[in-house]
Amino acid sequence: MKLLFDENLSRRLVNVMRDLFPGSAHVSQVGLIRGATDRQIWDYAKQNDFAIITADTDFVTMANSYGPPPKVILLENCDYPTSTAVRIISANAILLSQFERDSHPLLILRK
Repeated sequence: MKLLFDENLSRRLVNVMRDLFPGSAHVSQVGLIRGATDRQIWDYAKQNDFAIITADTDFVTMANSYGPPPKVILLENCDYPTSTAVRIISANAILLSQFERDSHPLLILRK
C-alpha cells in the first residue's frame, strides 16, 4: 500500500515509514503545493494508486460519499508528535494491509 501523507502530517513520516509502505509520498513531494484542495489531493491519490493518510475529517466525508479509490486512513485527533504517529501507523501495519484488500473506504486509527 502506498500512502499519500496529507499536508497536515509531517513530511518526515515518509522516510520513517518507507520500509513498511514503499512508494509512499507527502503531498508536497508530488507537486501538490500548500493550499491544494482536498479534491485535488483526492484525484491525485485516485489516479496514482495511493491511499490518503490524514488528520483532516473532510476526507471522511469524501470517502463515505465517493467510496474508494482512494481509500482514506484518518489519524483521529492527531494533535500528537510525529513519533506517536509513527508508533500508531507501525502498530497497525497488518490492519492497513487488510484494509487495502477489503471494500471499506475508510479506516480510523486512534491513539
